[in-house]
Amino acid sequence: MSCAGAKTYPVRAASSIADVADHGERRRGAGARGGGARSVATNNLTRAGLRDAARYTAPPGFMRTQNEGLPLPAAYLWYAARTHHATLHNERFPMPDPRFDQLAQVLVGYSTALKEGENVLIEATEAPDELVISVMRAARNVGARVFVNLFHPRVQREFVRLCSDEQMTLHGEIEKARMEKMQAYISIRGTSNISEMSDVPREAMRIYERRFLQPVHFDVRVKQTKWVALRYPTPSMAQLAQMSTEAFEDFYFRVCTLDYGRMTAAMVPLRELMEKTKLVRIVGPDTDLRFSIEGIPVIACTGQNNIPDGEIFTAPVRDSVNGKIAFNARSPYHGINFEGIRLEFDRGKVVRASASKTQKLNEILDTDEGARYVGEFAIGVNPFIRRAMGDILFDEKIAGSIHLTPGNAYEEADNGNRSDIHWDMVLLQDAESGGGKLYFDDVLVRQDGEFVLDSLRPLNPDELGKS
Repeated sequence: MSCAGAKTYPVRAASSIADVADHGERRRGAGARGGGARSVATNNLTRAGLRDAARYTAPPGFMRTQNEGLPLPAAYLWYAARTHHATLHNERFPMPDPRFDQLAQVLVGYSTALKEGENVLIEATEAPDELVISVMRAARNVGARVFVNLFHPRVQREFVRLCSDEQMTLHGEIEKARMEKMQAYISIRGTSNISEMSDVPREAMRIYERRFLQPVHFDVRVKQTKWVALRYPTPSMAQLAQMSTEAFEDFYFRVCTLDYGRMTAAMVPLRELMEKTKLVRIVGPDTDLRFSIEGIPVIACTGQNNIPDGEIFTAPVRDSVNGKIAFNARSPYHGINFEGIRLEFDRGKVVRASASKTQKLNEILDTDEGARYVGEFAIGVNPFIRRAMGDILFDEKIAGSIHLTPGNAYEEADNGNRSDIHWDMVLLQDAESGGGKLYFDDVLVRQDGEFVLDSLRPLNPDELGKS
């Protein structure tokens, strides 16, 4: 936000200011010392703390005002809150991480292959400024023109929750016009609460998907730009992965900066085999699913669109899916976590669906006609991602996994299915997760998460993960 000129505001009752501050984060931080005999520490930004703050002397540089007996201007409370926020930010990111520059080079030099004169839109959600700046500088160094959007999940939730169909349509038109001017797109997504959108009404989410996501991202960004999306590691994500924050950050940078050129070469035999394959069969606990991929393009993903990466995808022939499949990885959708999803198919359509939240699952699958048909089938191969953590950008890349996607098909591997949803559901087939088999044209290709054909063994974690 910007402010044109200086304005003087009367001091409001401290309790009303505290009501606003209550929506912010309350964590302990270093205090801001006042200029008088008494001081207030910014780690006491509670209702009582803000009421007390109104009685204390402002720091040097702040004018004393008198309004209803309160000597402290509202600006000081703003100053204290901002100092508190900056303290928290500095505690979490005390100095630029040299790995930021390394990651920025992957995003700019490899994933989007930016060139001089190209326009790139960088969108960041709860990512450190230092990383965003590293990416901006890397893009500028190759002569690209940089545009930036910064988002906060709570603000985004409120916008989606309250936006009318008419306003969201206008929003989509504006953002689509801008996206059409871009040659590249980089999204850096962090979050302190993965469930932030979980209580947004389904109808509001449907409007958001139809009026914004579909026209801006699926119709323009995915089809017309060089794009890459990545998560940024947060304590919330570390908690999901059941790791310490430091250990998760180390894991994150390891999987994001691996040798994607080597992965690209190892993926070639699998892509060529899938291009020749007619019938796929997936077998495992409570799972026996068959479908055709004949004539559908096969796309190897090795760091061009997602970081981390490591999957190869196609799509089933739309009406060919038959049988049942039980997914064993937690599956989030717009902030709602689903466990134990089980789907049964007949001639391509989901005819029975159950999960920990069966009613909600079926509501989503009833979004439109295409939501009960599959738009993607993929195999995960990232050697450093070995277990599910509830974040699809990681989970869909797990070595030894497959995922099946009710909803919209990608244009690159198009089976004709159209939907407002695209929901990747992950099945782990390694021995520890229950095992399973993957067949191409009745030939065993992978067993218990390990490729068994000699031409594909370089994709197994022990081989692909070698330094």
